[in-house]
Amino acid sequence: MSEEVVIAGDHSSPELKRRLSRYLEQRGYQVDDLGVYNSDSVNYAEFAEKACLKYLEGGYAFGVLVCGTGIGISISANKVRGIRCALPQNVFAAGMTKKHNDANFIAFGARIEYSESPEEILGAYLDAAFEGGRHAIRVEYMMGLEQLKPN
Repeated sequence: MSEEVVIAGDHSSPELKRRLSRYLEQRGYQVDDLGVYNSDSVNYAEFAEKACLKYLEGGYAFGVLVCGTGIGISISANKVRGIRCALPQNVFAAGMTKKHNDANFIAFGARIEYSESPEEILGAYLDAAFEGGRHAIRVEYMMGLEQLKPN
């Protein structure tokens, strides 16, 4: 049985989402594409929410999000308790976000000109493993920040 991945994006995302979905399927993942499928304008935050909540229901290995720059959709995802969404710009950062931050979501910008292909970046994320140890302590602290309340 293959691992399942949730993917979603805004109106800028369909082409890149299809590419990333094909790549994931080639790597043996089952992809649950929550939309969008055309260029009709939508609110990327709604699709971040939809994907994150679906992921948190369980059964998914990780999630992939796409908007024009990847910035808005990753910020939106990181507002959801339990989500650590990274927006790596290259292969090195993609590997490190899994090794050191145990990111459970990865975001991409459909309008970004990457120096390495999005598939290579996603591959580095997939091939990396969380190192634990001192990084686990940092991730635990990071996730504790969700409990902060203003004075």
